[in-house]
Amino acid sequence: MIPRVEAKNNFLDKLAIGFSALCFLHCLFLPVFLLLFPTLGLTFFGDESFHKMLLLVIIPLSMLALFMGCKKHNQKHIISYGFSGMAVLVIAATWAHDALGETGEVALTTLGTLIISYAHIQNQRLCVSKNCKDC
Repeated sequence: MIPRVEAKNNFLDKLAIGFSALCFLHCLFLPVFLLLFPTLGLTFFGDESFHKMLLLVIIPLSMLALFMGCKKHNQKHIISYGFSGMAVLVIAATWAHDALGETGEVALTTLGTLIISYAHIQNQRLCVSKNCKDC
């Protein structure tokens, strides 16, 4: 049976991966949806601030899940992966569009999503491994 704390941490990791993926999908497919449905650009989903709003969910959620996991398995490099991914996502959402254009923003968002997802997957694996005494 899975302890309640481990299940909660596993859920938080999955949730953080999901929100990061949503950020990536929004960035990747928004131009296509705007061509098909131009009025979408008038909604909140068509606004650049949508990425920033997602970051307000992704960052605290990721920090909580990664810190909870690190407390169990004591592998601090996982947190550095997660923070690197969060930093890339913040740069992509706030600076990349103006400086690097649409392609640069998509590339940085993809990179940030992959890094942060890797951190959460490693966090999950370490939390359920046999070497983790608290799990």
